[in-house]
Amino acid sequence: MPSHHPLAGVYAAAITPLNEDHSIALNDIPSYLAFLAQRGCHGALLLGTTGEGPSFSDEERYAAFKVATAVRQEYPDFRLLAGTGTPSLEETIDLTKSAFDMGFEGAVTLPPYYFYQADEDGIFYWFAELIRRAVPSDGYLLGYHFPFQARVPIPERVLARLRDQFPSQFAGVKDSTTEAEHTYKIGTALDPNFLALVGNDSLLADTLQIGASGCITALANLHSPSLRKIWDAHQQGQTDPAAQAYIDAQRMVLNKYAPFPPSVKALVARIHGFPLWPVKLPLRSLSPEQTEQAYQEIESIGRES
Repeated sequence: MPSHHPLAGVYAAAITPLNEDHSIALNDIPSYLAFLAQRGCHGALLLGTTGEGPSFSDEERYAAFKVATAVRQEYPDFRLLAGTGTPSLEETIDLTKSAFDMGFEGAVTLPPYYFYQADEDGIFYWFAELIRRAVPSDGYLLGYHFPFQARVPIPERVLARLRDQFPSQFAGVKDSTTEAEHTYKIGTALDPNFLALVGNDSLLADTLQIGASGCITALANLHSPSLRKIWDAHQQGQTDPAAQAYIDAQRMVLNKYAPFPPSVKALVARIHGFPLWPVKLPLRSLSPEQTEQAYQEIESIGRES
């Protein structure tokens, strides 16, 4: 069944434009978000993994959140999600509260990822304190479940407890695992309005059929029209196997050039004509040879119809 949650849809895990000195190119953020809106994204997650969020200071994040809202001048319905997770509860509270104060619809928050041996109660109370102190009654918080990267999962029992205690504010989860079954379990075991957004483009069609609400993905920076086709078909009770096959092929190429921030930035520049924005250390930009190789592999798949 199609999801009717206000945040259901296709989101780009947006890259973060940078200047040559590796400061955030603030003036480029609204125009880049407008590009994503033009290509069918319902919204974007700023400063998530693909946006190199953990590499920036709180002040840099505040500045990026503030300028991002300018996209609403041209696209008033474009939804903004803030990546706000840090190992510090106080910093995460400040970032999350600031994003909502600036008009963001939601925050996507990693669990505290330094003390990876924290127990379930510790993770639950950390999120509960965050919600009580930072999330307004009309705001939405999504947990960011990405144990491969963060080493700290958000256990299903924690999700259920948070949903029970904060049925409106704790909206759901961004699930960046590689298993459709996990998305199914968390998207159906809690309640029909629980928001499950997948982080793996290859799972979109299958997970929509079993209860997911959409996606937040790196590939949406490059190929959001195909992702939107899959989404739109589902809303009409149909499927679009050709669009999903195209996304699967593109994802296979992108997986060869992980981590994603350098490769997505290189390909956004090569394919869509944006500046070749650098990445923050410790990441390093793709070489011209790597960029050309990735581009040729993508081109061999064909252009989006």
